Amino acid sequence: MEILDPTAVRRWARRAADELGRARTEIDALNVFPVADGDTGTNLHLTLLSAAEAVEALPDDVDPAVSWQTLAYGALVGARGNSGVIVSQALRGLAEVLQHGPDLRAALIRAAALAREAVARPVEGTVLSVLESAARAARETGGGPHEVARRAAEEARVALRRTPGQLEVLARSGVVDAGGAGVAIVLEALAEVVAGAAGRYEVPAPTAPVAAMTESGAGYEVMYLLDADDGAVAALREELDAMGDSLVVVGGDGLWNVHVHVRAAGPAVEAGIRAGRPHRISVTYLAGDGHRQHPAGRGVVAVVAGEGVAALFERCGAVVVRRATGALPPVPEVLAALRQAGREVVVVPDDESVHEIVVAAARSARQDGVTVEILPAKATVQGLAALAVHDPGRGFADDVAAMTEAARHTRYAHIAAREGGRPDEVVGVVGGEAVVTGGSVESVAVQVVDRMVADGGELVTLVTGARAPAGLASRLQEHLGRAYPGVEVVVYDGAQDGHPLLVGVE
Repeated sequence: MEILDPTAVRRWARRAADELGRARTEIDALNVFPVADGDTGTNLHLTLLSAAEAVEALPDDVDPAVSWQTLAYGALVGARGNSGVIVSQALRGLAEVLQHGPDLRAALIRAAALAREAVARPVEGTVLSVLESAARAARETGGGPHEVARRAAEEARVALRRTPGQLEVLARSGVVDAGGAGVAIVLEALAEVVAGAAGRYEVPAPTAPVAAMTESGAGYEVMYLLDADDGAVAALREELDAMGDSLVVVGGDGLWNVHVHVRAAGPAVEAGIRAGRPHRISVTYLAGDGHRQHPAGRGVVAVVAGEGVAALFERCGAVVVRRATGALPPVPEVLAALRQAGREVVVVPDDESVHEIVVAAARSARQDGVTVEILPAKATVQGLAALAVHDPGRGFADDVAAMTEAARHTRYAHIAAREGGRPDEVVGVVGGEAVVTGGSVESVAVQVVDRMVADGGELVTLVTGARAPAGLASRLQEHLGRAYPGVEVVVYDGAQDGHPLLVGVE
């Protein structure tokens, strides 16, 4: 393949993500530098998964430059951990060159250079060394992209084997560098797509017990995305570098991903606030042996659309992952919520579409020792019903069973209305099936609640959206009070941006 077109970009991103997922446990076992937190494989998998999902969401006829830009953006916003952030910057370097043409040689050189620039205090024997060796091989190789990709992958494998001789902690622990192992897999996937060199690269196993190492004084891993002018980032780098270790700041054009290990998390976040607007803030405690610590006890993670619904779940004690209606939450964001919630976590999805994302995040969290159960919820109202019976005081299995039963016994519906559409484009959807159409939200809503309550019900939950007609909930309450005087009605302002009304009947 002489050019990396959008189809090839998608194939590469997905292949790299899948192979990192397959090798995640082996790479995690190598992780001793900069701290032995055992998550480098997981972080690299999530970073590439975010990149793959971003390019897979593009249309088939997308411009090649856009596919490369999207790959880099997906990796940047989904980057996790020290190695994930560095690799996201390497992908940015590839994108900067390849969006203009098929010069893979120059792209690999740019990728290695940007990765090194991103690290405040570069160390040899790490992912940086592997990237630079691959770039050097590319520079010295003649031929087209297929030959360049093959040689870069070969040299990455050789360079990875050299890392214990470059970094003492690796030699002492009997391992190669974990981040370098991940990069070798990414380049192997690239060679497979470009050169057709099919095969699987096996991760070198540890040859001795892995030592638990951590740099002095680093008690928290702090990460956040930062909206900031490029000029403000240099001062932020200096400030964070003085606070801690493992500082990596990547990005550009107003959006940055910040990673640092510090004694105190608060000042690192405050530094970001002075530089711009930090968001997706993640703070993880690193114990004295460098391992991540999870909060004790049991928690609930809820995926929701709508600020009102989110606030309601949070008041009930859930850790909330927000999403726009019709959009999927990033896997890293769900994983961060699972890690925050506790040792035993119940996940409450609000739509069938998010289940695959939740399953991917749960798989990674389980590798960290978190017990995760995902409720078979398909709607926000089912999640509300489940949370109402949640009791952290009883056994985990019993709690999950009770929440599952509550969700399953809640019938659900929503009213869909196209903005600016024809009068008959208001649709009532019950249990995923369109059953009623009409000329107004209120008329369709009345028909929907009548149909649902007529089949039996004691409690009706109404969740109004941002585009609900004024007074809709109160008029439905009055109607239900007249027609079904024994039914209890509960109303919440969900402020969801999609459906003007959600309905639940228990």
